[in-house]
Amino acid sequence: MNTLRKLLYAEVVGAVTLVLLAFNALFSFFDLTDELQAIGNHQTLGYTITQALAYVALMVPSHLYELMPIAVLIGTIFVMARLAQSSEFTILRTSGLGPWQALRTLMMLGMAFVLLTFALGDYLAPVADKAAQAIKAKAMGQVSLGRTGAWIKDKQVYSSFSVNVGALDGAAGMKGIRIFELDNRGQIVSLMQADSAQFGPGQSWTLQDVTRTEFMNMGTTQAQANTTHFAQLSWLNQISAEMVASALVRPERMGTLDLFQYVRHLNANGQSTQKYEIQFWKKVFYPLSCLVMVMLALPFAYLHFRSSGTTPMVFVGVMAGISFVLLNNLVGDLGYLQGWQAWFTAALPGLIYSFISLAAFGWLVARQ
Repeated sequence: MNTLRKLLYAEVVGAVTLVLLAFNALFSFFDLTDELQAIGNHQTLGYTITQALAYVALMVPSHLYELMPIAVLIGTIFVMARLAQSSEFTILRTSGLGPWQALRTLMMLGMAFVLLTFALGDYLAPVADKAAQAIKAKAMGQVSLGRTGAWIKDKQVYSSFSVNVGALDGAAGMKGIRIFELDNRGQIVSLMQADSAQFGPGQSWTLQDVTRTEFMNMGTTQAQANTTHFAQLSWLNQISAEMVASALVRPERMGTLDLFQYVRHLNANGQSTQKYEIQFWKKVFYPLSCLVMVMLALPFAYLHFRSSGTTPMVFVGVMAGISFVLLNNLVGDLGYLQGWQAWFTAALPGLIYSFISLAAFGWLVARQ
């Protein structure tokens, strides 16, 4: 049995690695093409070819994370189809390899891919992505958050704050800050506008070149506004650098723990969390899709084809992987629109494909 495991594991790992390298080379080429267009642009004169190459290299872990389930599917299908074509799998079956033993053997390898995917998505990819964004921020001066910037809400005991960050400036800086303070009745109390800000020690921001406007007697005929200027001002809040970055980084690029903490922050401030809850559960279930891919590939070992070769089977694997990605995105959007439970929305594609693979596997085994 150990010899069998070594044979299957070596073949599958080698095939999956080859598929990952091929797809990643293609994605990195597309990234480099996009980054080369920014070099020499009058708005990005500080962006050099070295920084562009570093940015592309730092995006590799994110691509590996995104491609891992599809690579596992294609690589495993290729190995299973090749073993079936050469009758090696038939020999293994006559030597005592039962269907459920084969499934259990591949599931053990699938768990290794699950752990690798989890490590990539939760540890390596987020760190590398932040480093890539820091390179761009340093080279280009700042990273814009869009026309309206990033909006973050911070609820405190006697008031609440709506914070607008115009752009990120380096790893620990922000530009174009507007802070609206509202009382418990929802009336505006003050407005602070700062040219820039830094994340200070503890739970504080250090605001630079600040204009603070206090509104008094709002809603009455005696309403008035007093404006004060500060060269520097410290503002206590509960908004961390990770929360500001979360408003910029796509949810799927965040770590599971960061998403969980951000969802808790949104809940505490009475904001909608469904979008981020769905992404959180997707992050939880996404590594498990490697198990689904392994289950989906095993039935190909029980097909009989000698003249057609493995190319059609690899093509089927590519189509199955693409359909899984499309279904995953479709169900996610549909669940968001229909208000489905976040965990159910994230788990549904995997459950559907697990049922299909087990049904096909059971049918093929029954025919033998």
